[in-house]
Amino acid sequence: MLKIYTDTDTDITPAIAEAYGYKLISMPYSIDAKTTYPYVDFETFDAHAFYDVLRGGVLPTTSAISKDQYLNYFADDFAAGNDILYVHFSRAMTNTFDAMDQAVAQLKDQYPGTRFEEIDTKGITTISYNIVREVGDLYKAGKTLDEILEWARTEVDKFAMYFFADDLKFFRRSGRVSGLAATMGTLIGIRPLIHMSQEGKMVSVGTAKGRVKAMEYLADKVGELGDEVQKHRVCIGHSDALEIAKELGRMLQERYGELPIEYVDVNPTAGSHCGPNGVGVCFHAKKR
Repeated sequence: MLKIYTDTDTDITPAIAEAYGYKLISMPYSIDAKTTYPYVDFETFDAHAFYDVLRGGVLPTTSAISKDQYLNYFADDFAAGNDILYVHFSRAMTNTFDAMDQAVAQLKDQYPGTRFEEIDTKGITTISYNIVREVGDLYKAGKTLDEILEWARTEVDKFAMYFFADDLKFFRRSGRVSGLAATMGTLIGIRPLIHMSQEGKMVSVGTAKGRVKAMEYLADKVGELGDEVQKHRVCIGHSDALEIAKELGRMLQERYGELPIEYVDVNPTAGSHCGPNGVGVCFHAKKR
């Protein structure tokens, strides 16, 4: 039997995970030396309360989970002989998967008949959410593990994600965006524009003067790169900026007609790096 996993850095909530049959791995963040595991230490993510704490000047940190924690997540399915597929956020953004690899190697030695496969979404938050949902649709439709992996070989790189940040201090601290000038955040009204590369990294692609210009850039990218966008979810992620996200949604509908738009809260672990008031769009594309 095939069992599927994902993690909280993909923005998947327990309710969505349950609807598809995903087992959800919790990725932690820390504030004032207190570490919190999403949907383990709380049932519902209060995005407004979390991002208000960040607006007050708090800079959370994030950390990898341990080999033993991965063992605890996967051991039962290995022991039962179930095939396992883990659809996760980008390997290029973390060292947590080193611990996972060690855990999986140990479990494979213990249960050599069990198959473990993974799909790297080469992203985090909203782009990962979109891909996890697509894989979930295939799983519910009864596709085999090999059929899902074959889909992923070409389709993962056909989901594009562009977004803008409101306050660069979060990204500067984490160092997770390449090509991002540290002085940029001192320029009032400047919004850095960032996308997820084919290598699974966040890369700066320029700046926009003001929020409207930033949203126009995102909308332009949907038109430039979009491929059958009406047939796939258009996911607009935001870090406690729903009204701005809806404004972008209206802009996209005006330009490209009726679209299957979903608005997604950026999870707190990823939000610890991007900060509040960020907005991005993920769509099916010719290429990233």
